[in-house]
Parts: sequence; structure tokens; C-alpha cells
Amino acid sequence: MGFLAAIGLIVIIYYIVQFFLWTILDCDIELFLASTLGKPISSLKGKVVWITGASSGIGRELAKILSKNGVRLILTARNSRELEATKQECLLLAGGALNSDDILVITLDMLKFAYHQDTFNRVIQHFRGLHILVNNAGRSQRAEWNKIDINVDRELFELDVFSVIHLSRLAVTYFEQNNVKGQLAVTSSTAGLIGAPNSASYTGAKHALHGYYEALRNEKPNINVNIYCPGPTFSNFLQEAFVEIPGQKYNHPVQSDDKRMTAERCAYLYAIALANNTGLCWSGIFPINWIAYIGLYYPNIKRFLLAVIGTRRLQKIRDGRCNNTNDPSRA
Repeated sequence: MGFLAAIGLIVIIYYIVQFFLWTILDCDIELFLASTLGKPISSLKGKVVWITGASSGIGRELAKILSKNGVRLILTARNSRELEATKQECLLLAGGALNSDDILVITLDMLKFAYHQDTFNRVIQHFRGLHILVNNAGRSQRAEWNKIDINVDRELFELDVFSVIHLSRLAVTYFEQNNVKGQLAVTSSTAGLIGAPNSASYTGAKHALHGYYEALRNEKPNINVNIYCPGPTFSNFLQEAFVEIPGQKYNHPVQSDDKRMTAERCAYLYAIALANNTGLCWSGIFPINWIAYIGLYYPNIKRFLLAVIGTRRLQKIRDGRCNNTNDPSRA
């Protein structure tokens, strides 16, 4: 076999292995390798991690996983009762490794920007420092592109983008002033990798976050930046989602037979991403991996494939309802 033929064979094998892994994995290859060969979550033991949106869903499960590994936590959200319940679960899971002072609960509405600095000061006063800020608060959307009221765009961007950036800037300022090699993480979405149908404002917000954080990564190399993009996940996210009319919610619960990743698995992969400082990663059950990889690395092929799949089918994939007979969109 000639040299060029050998190189060609290696390339073919490489792509075959890649396509195979895209099919069987529930996350990108880098995150998979980090979960098997990289640093364990326990490497974060003793660090101070602030999770916004920690009262439910991915944020709550992430707090539980980190607490099991001895991570000190700040939990913020609007729902004080659920935050306290999360704290008690975390203390139980920690098995004595953490005490009540190691988990600080603060009720915080991310839209009240004026409270961000006071909350940040309270965190630093309590723990005498901060290592990782996980920006997890936010809401999704289901709405037809041309029917969205412009005020919905504004409201969604205020919550999903501007509140996140405002709090992150406080963290970056703290890290720089105190010579801390801090870490910023943001919960994005696979909608931040491709243009998700019926979620224009949300998709735009996630793409905006990617722009902000990629700019930060290039501007401030001493700050570790992690962008985590979950696919369909079991949580109450859809119930709270924006629609096209201000003040209204989508209010559709997920179904038990949806094709979604559990919040526990999603949070576990998130914790792995934090421990290994993965720059950009994603998770999701097939075919999410395929769509994400093709969308990132083969945009021309992506456009062709999405045209073949069609908007209706793509929406069902996104909502985890490919094989769900209870899908309201069938009606």
C-alpha cells in the first residue's frame, strides 16, 4: 500500500469512527473522553461554586452532584422554598462532608440588576472568595417567528442574555482584582448551535451568549470559559417557556415517554465539563449529536439535511417527541 493510500485509509477510518461515536454517545466526543479519561468531579472538592437557577431542573441536579463531591455552593433563584429544599437534599447527599454554612441560599430575581452587586458582595463575605460562577437561570420559548411580539424578544433577552452578562462582568472584575484564575460557565442550548424552529428569540439569545463568551475567552485568557449546550432534557422548562405574547407561558409539561436525557445525567455531564474546563460541549440523545456536529463543522451539509428533515420533524426532535403519540403538535 502506497503512502497516500495509507493516509486515505486512515482518514476514512477516522470518519467512520467519528460517525459511529456520534450515533452511540449522548454527548460530544471531547466531553465523553473527559468523563472517562479526564479529571473526576471530586477534583472540584473544596471549591466555591455559585449556581443561578438552582431551584429546579439542571441547576438543582448539578448542585446535588457537586455537593456529593464536597463542593461548597451558593444557590440562587426566585423560589426560596425550593432553594431551601435543594439545600437540604445537598446536605444529605454530602454525607457530613458539608455543613449548613457550606451551602449559602439567596433568593435572587436575575432581572433585578440592582441587587446583583449586593448579592455578589454577600457571597464573597460569606465564603471569602469564589471560584466558579455557573449561569444557569433562563427560560426557553415556543412561538412562530413572525408572530412574536417585540416585547417578548426584549423580555427574553433581558433574562437569558443581559442579566447573565451583567452578573458575569461582576465575577470577571472580582477575578481580575483578586488575581483569581476564575471560571465562568453558562448553560446554553443546542439551539445555540443551530437555528431551532419556533424559538426565534431563544435561539437568538443563545447565539448572543456564545458571542459574548467567545469574545471573553479571547480577550481574557486567564478566565476559564465553559459553554454547555444541553439538548432535550426532562425538566419543567417547557412549562415556563415564553410564547409570542408578553406575560403568557407555553405551559406544556414534558411527557414521560419523551425522548429526553434525564436532568441527573445532564447535570453529571455538566459537572464533568466544569472539572475538565471544556470550552464548548453539548449533550443529548440521538440524533442530537449528529445535528450538533454537522451544524458546527459541515454547515452546507446541515442546511441540506435540515431541509430534508423538515421543520415539523425537527421541532419534534427538539421537543424529544419523535416517537411520542401524545405530542400536541399532532393535533
